[in-house]
Order: sequence, then structure tokens, then C-alpha cells
Amino acid sequence: MRTLRSVLLAVFAVVALVAGCSTKQEAPAPPRVTGDFHGNIEIPDHPLAVGVSFANDGKATIDIPAQGVQEKSLSAVQADADAVSFSITKFPGNPSYQGKYDKGADRVTGTFTQAGKSYPLNLDRGKVETPPRPQEPKPPFPYKSEDVSYRSGDITIAGTLTEPNSGGPFPTVVLINGSGANDRNEEILGHKPFLLLSDTLTRAGYAVLRTDKRGVGKTGGNLDTSTYADLTGDIAAGMTFLRGRSEIDAKRIGLLGHSEGGYLGPLYASRPDSGVAFVIMMAGPAVPGSDVLVLQNRLILTAEGASAAEVDKQVGFSDTLATLLRAGDLTAAKNYVRQHNDELPVEKKLSEDDIDALVTPYMAALVGYDPAPALRALRMPVLAFYGTKDLQVPASQSAGPARDLLSADPDATVHVFDGLNHLMQPAGTGSPKEYAGIETTIDPQVLTYVTDWLTQRFPPAH
Repeated sequence: MRTLRSVLLAVFAVVALVAGCSTKQEAPAPPRVTGDFHGNIEIPDHPLAVGVSFANDGKATIDIPAQGVQEKSLSAVQADADAVSFSITKFPGNPSYQGKYDKGADRVTGTFTQAGKSYPLNLDRGKVETPPRPQEPKPPFPYKSEDVSYRSGDITIAGTLTEPNSGGPFPTVVLINGSGANDRNEEILGHKPFLLLSDTLTRAGYAVLRTDKRGVGKTGGNLDTSTYADLTGDIAAGMTFLRGRSEIDAKRIGLLGHSEGGYLGPLYASRPDSGVAFVIMMAGPAVPGSDVLVLQNRLILTAEGASAAEVDKQVGFSDTLATLLRAGDLTAAKNYVRQHNDELPVEKKLSEDDIDALVTPYMAALVGYDPAPALRALRMPVLAFYGTKDLQVPASQSAGPARDLLSADPDATVHVFDGLNHLMQPAGTGSPKEYAGIETTIDPQVLTYVTDWLTQRFPPAH
């Protein structure tokens, strides 16, 4: 689902522990320790499995399977018999490792340090195991799967189109990613929810289009500089692409958006000429982005054990930042973040890269968006569903407004699943820190509910 850099950077999706780490590499002496090692960072109650691979050329990489991190380059690598060390640059808390190799045991013993806190990390020979993801679809698939691309303005959108092997023309579902840099599978913390949704719906008789977001994978562009006009334009380009294919039923193409996708789907579908047949909002907010940001900060920090004073301070910061972003004053917003950052202890300071990622036109669009006009305008079948354990888009905040805003729509359903989090996983507290440790990618009852809702309204052609 990844360790948070900060709750603010999560917004609707959680950031990986080493997302965006620098690959700058110092040149150590020829290493005496080479090969694959694995162990657990012994964080109390939350041990985190990692794998480190030391190459013959003195370079090294780290894997964190629970967070979807693979072969991230490490810097300042030393792999001598008496000293094994490395660091991860341009990341809050300056993560680093110091250890020593025991040749007899073929083991590295040492300490992982981040944000002023140290945890034991002993590395034994061998590769790290990948956490089980029993729902993840594996080929060969009993349907067609095609990599596709098409133009959206001056960029290329890349994705995957899946279709049943027979029948048609097919009713079609376009999947719309949540916030942040998501690939076509919406991969997060080792889970691939869009791959699972695509597989489930295609087996049920639907064509499904899923794409890499701007600046991710094979899709061009820069997400940080994108506006909601750009992102809804990408949806429009996908609709045009699908309508140009004879096997697609052009009158039965709908949108399924997760999290921020639940903003963008209705926004595009509310256009009089959109031609969208239906809208599904999976944990899609029904209140302004600034309201979501402030409440999610409070709920997540409280769930993670922060004191009341710490929660109030962070919420106050989030509220002020949201106000500046909403006003479109990015210079003032960035100066405010820097001022706040200067007051933090060293171990909690954000890097300049973090600040740049926090204050962008894209973030301003997300925080400043009000979904009410688009939701009120919808006049097609709409399904909005939430989980009671969702701390990122709380059901308590969005389910009621969704019902009110969709009340004029003749076929609108708002449903709340008990005990599910933002990813629609069965959850304990609902904290994003739980996402990676939950084997279930999407609760099967959700998959069944969505499929049944669709087939009742848009039955596949057989």
C-alpha cells in the first residue's frame, strides 16, 4: 500500500520507503562481500523484510518486497570483510546501514538507522522472499491481452487492453488511477489492484483498459505539471481510442476510478458530450480535496500513535498549506513548507526534492478540486463504495455527501463495506502501514459486488 515519507505526500496513495532514491554511486574499493543477502529491519511490531545484493563491481541494490521496491541502487557502498555499509540518499531521515561480515557464519550483522532511530538488521545469505499475493493473476490468461498506445494531445498514453476471447461487441470498463505516479496495475506495496480488477471483469465478459499515468512507465508527460484538464483529456483520448475499435460497444463504455480516479471519472463523465455509460467510484472522495487532506492527516497520525499535540500541529500545517494551494499561490506555499521544515528536528526534515513534490500544479489541482458540481450533474448509473476502515478517504466523510449529491440521479448506489480500508482490504486499524502486510489485494466481496452491479445494468454480449 510503503512507509510514508510524510502523511502529506500520501494524500490518496502511500509513498514507498525508497521511492525516488538517488542512484548516485561512490566508488568503493573492490568488495570482499558479494552476492544476495536478506534479513528483517527489526522495527518493533512491524519487522520489514529486505534484500541486499552486492555486485562484483562494488555497487549494491536493495529490495523491499512488501513495498514493491525492486533493485533500488544504494550509495556509499562498502563491502569489505570488516565493514559493510551503504546509504540511501535524498530521503528524509538519511537512511544508512553499518555492519560487519562474519565469514564463518556467512552473515552480516549490523544496524539500520533512519530519522535518528536505529534498528537491528542482520543479513543472511540468500534472496529475500516475496510476500504472498494469492489473488494476483498469473498467465496464461483465458482472454486476450494487448499492449496499446494512443495520443493525448502531445503525449503518448500507454496501457493494456484485455478482452474476452469470444463474443462482442464488448461493454468496456476504463480504469482510472489514484493520485500520484501510478502504473497501469496501480501497483502499490506489492499489490496490483488494477491487474486484479481487470482480470476479474474480463473473465466476466468485459473489455478493460488500464493505463500508465503521466510520466510513469511508457506514458509520456510530467504529472507534477499536469492539471485536471490534462488528466480528463487523457480519459477523453482513451474513450476515442476505444470507440475506434470494432470489438468495443461504443455505447457501453464506463469509468471505474479509484481514490483520485473517483474525482476524475465523474468530472469527465459530467460533460454533456462525454458518452460515458456508467461511473464507478472506488473510495472516491465526495468532498473537496482540502477537506480530505486535513481529515486523513488527523486519522492516520492518530492511528499511528501520535500525541494530541503532534496531531494538532500537523493538521494545522496541512490546513494552512491546503489554503495556499487552493489559492494557487505556489510560491507562498513552498516558502511556507520550507519555514515549517526549518522548525523540524533534523531527523524529520524533508529534502528539497520532497518539498518540490509537495508543492506542484498537480497537487494544487488535487487539493483545490470540489467534486460537488460534477456529481450533481451525473445522469447515468453510478456506483460509489467505501470502506469503514479507510483513513485516506474516510467513509464517514464522503458516503453521506455522495448520497446527497447523487440524489437526483435515477440510478445511483452508495455502499459502505464494513472493515475494509482504502484498498478495499480487510483491515485492522486501517493505517496505510498495514497495507503491505495484508495478503488480500481486494476483498472478494467487493469484486463480486462490482461485477453483479455491472452485469445487472450492462450484461456482456455472448
